[in-house]
Amino acid sequence: MKRLSRGLILVAILLLMFGVPWWTVVGEPAWPTAVTVAGTVVFAAAVVGFPALMFLGHSSRGQDWAARIGDITLGVIWVLLVWSVIGQVASIVLSHEVTAVAVAAVAAGLLVWGYVEAMRVPRIKRVDVTVAGLGADLDGARLVVISDTHYGPLDRVRWSERLVAAVNRLDPDIVAHAGDIADGTPERRKEQVAPLATVQSRLARVYVTGNHEYFSEAQGWIDHMEALGWECLHNRHIVVERGTSRLVLAGVDDATARASGLDGHGADFDRALADVNAPVVLLAHQPKQVRHARDRVDLQISGHTHGGQIWPFHYLVRLDQKWVHGLSRHGARTQLYTTRGSGFWGPPFRVFAPSEITLITLRAQP
Repeated sequence: MKRLSRGLILVAILLLMFGVPWWTVVGEPAWPTAVTVAGTVVFAAAVVGFPALMFLGHSSRGQDWAARIGDITLGVIWVLLVWSVIGQVASIVLSHEVTAVAVAAVAAGLLVWGYVEAMRVPRIKRVDVTVAGLGADLDGARLVVISDTHYGPLDRVRWSERLVAAVNRLDPDIVAHAGDIADGTPERRKEQVAPLATVQSRLARVYVTGNHEYFSEAQGWIDHMEALGWECLHNRHIVVERGTSRLVLAGVDDATARASGLDGHGADFDRALADVNAPVVLLAHQPKQVRHARDRVDLQISGHTHGGQIWPFHYLVRLDQKWVHGLSRHGARTQLYTTRGSGFWGPPFRVFAPSEITLITLRAQP
């Protein structure tokens, strides 16, 4: 019965996702019969093929070609669904034919723009964060954050090279990757990840796991990143120094790590923060992990949300993660910075949620 219920729910979701755009763009307007039939065939093929493509593309032995087609279909139908709902409201005053053309045109424009936004080198987001107790020698330290690179079915070796070049131009003291490095095993994605070995920093390069690592060899990714010269903060911390000033860089596993059943994995804040005696910057992939870090660290850096990635998905993201993007304060001591991430997951589109490389300048209190 549970399987039947889940199956019926899935069918209902698919019919809603594809049915509303079909009705708005094809079914409701008075198009010539040939146009209506052709459009209906396209939507029917999509609704039947989409689940198969997603299964073939994102199962444990996923086929990249299927993932690419399925992911693009998901992005296209999401944008069409959103603007079809808006179009249904607009059709109160507009004809069905005008509404259909407007919805199709807006969706097409947003998808082209969203693809360009997803594939471009992320913009630089500059943020100053004042850290209590930070020594004068570390005042002005440059912490560069990348996250959610999601190297995956699309070959993005050149994008990865440009991303690293942009990071290096910022002349960082510390570089942090806040998780979700890739979709797939290190063996499958090693060429796309390889440029990360050339990231330059004066004090440290640090990395924590995201939830997607636990879909594909999390320990393998930790080992691979260490082989590339990164410090993997697997429930531990390191201390960086400049002159007489010290800063703790700590990290915890993703919130899903323990449920993965992988031996030795699971967020352990007590272990990561044991015996710290300097200001603390914590990497934790999901923003909601701040509830365990509140008043125990000075700054938590998280990703995961993608800023919603494709509007208005951020409203759904907020149901799971209250903090979708930006700087927020938690308790008397802790600040949280949530990055929109540098890459994308699944659909190669970003609509009203631009990617970013974050330059955090750490400031001592006056």
